[in-house]
Amino acid sequence: MLALEWLKNAHGIMEKLEATQLENIKKAATAMADSIEAGRWVHTFGCGHATIPVEEMYPRIGSFVGFHPLCELPLTFFTQIIGQMGIHQFLFLERTEGYGQAIMKNYDFDSKDCIWIFSHTGINAVNIDMALEAKKRGMKVIVYGSAGETGDKASRHSSGKNLFQLADIIVDSCVPLVDASVPLKNHFDKVGPLSTLSFVTMVWMTITTVAEILADRGVHLYIHPSHNVPGDTTAHERLDAAIAEYQKKVKIL
Repeated sequence: MLALEWLKNAHGIMEKLEATQLENIKKAATAMADSIEAGRWVHTFGCGHATIPVEEMYPRIGSFVGFHPLCELPLTFFTQIIGQMGIHQFLFLERTEGYGQAIMKNYDFDSKDCIWIFSHTGINAVNIDMALEAKKRGMKVIVYGSAGETGDKASRHSSGKNLFQLADIIVDSCVPLVDASVPLKNHFDKVGPLSTLSFVTMVWMTITTVAEILADRGVHLYIHPSHNVPGDTTAHERLDAAIAEYQKKVKIL
């Protein structure tokens, strides 16, 4: 079964992350913890399927206040495939220089903030715009993606830089650049991509480390609880407290 081949490939990615990326994850988590402890934000951004890790991390049971998703609908909601907000428009927008600058104009960022960008290849203009604008504001730029595979490949941005060349901290997803991993009989293209699995794995490796660092520093975290557990009579109160804290903090943006 090709299911087992994909599963073997997925296990291989997770093993590579554990073997090679723990130090980089600790560096990224420390920068994020510094921002949250300072009362500021970890801004999170991705395009297309790279918005999945952004949406996975917050708001989410088991996550906590401190992560601010920057999700642009035209770069996120492309499931209509054709017609309005279709794939063609999405591909055009993510490669359009200046769009990221327009996104960044909407917020009052601070040098104590950091931005966490997810991009498999790191070559598209909107992600590079976001990184460049963040650096102008003195923010740390943290990038998760296929850094080892992308290397010095040319970007689609006039700066000539790809996203990994602009990052202050990089965590390599350990995913092949082609992403899909399973050969299929009588077909040129493979099936079974791995980047989403890697991104979500790295998200929770990172966020649990951020939580550990902040707890060791004595910082109280506003964690989203599960409100579906029988017998937990205060879950809704804890959830309301987390949302109230988010509402209070987001006003600075």
